[in-house]
Amino acid sequence: MRYEKSGNAAKLVPIRAGSLAYNKVLRTGVMPISEQLLEILVCPACHAKVEPKEDGSGLKCVECKRVYPIRDDIPVMLIDEARIEDD
Repeated sequence: MRYEKSGNAAKLVPIRAGSLAYNKVLRTGVMPISEQLLEILVCPACHAKVEPKEDGSGLKCVECKRVYPIRDDIPVMLIDEARIEDD
């Protein structure tokens, strides 16, 4: 079952069919990373901010350009698992 963030972080509600979050999961096949998690995650190599890639396949460091994969809706924040993109 998929969940979306409610107003209170401790309270999760199921994603309802027809909601924007539900439609995004159906369209992309990827569960979005929560904003709260993105606020605290940093690149383990250079400690810079990471941002989600547009295709939802990973989190990209804004400084060193490493892309950390997302597997089963979980960011894999290991330097050995990252790849460096030229962008």
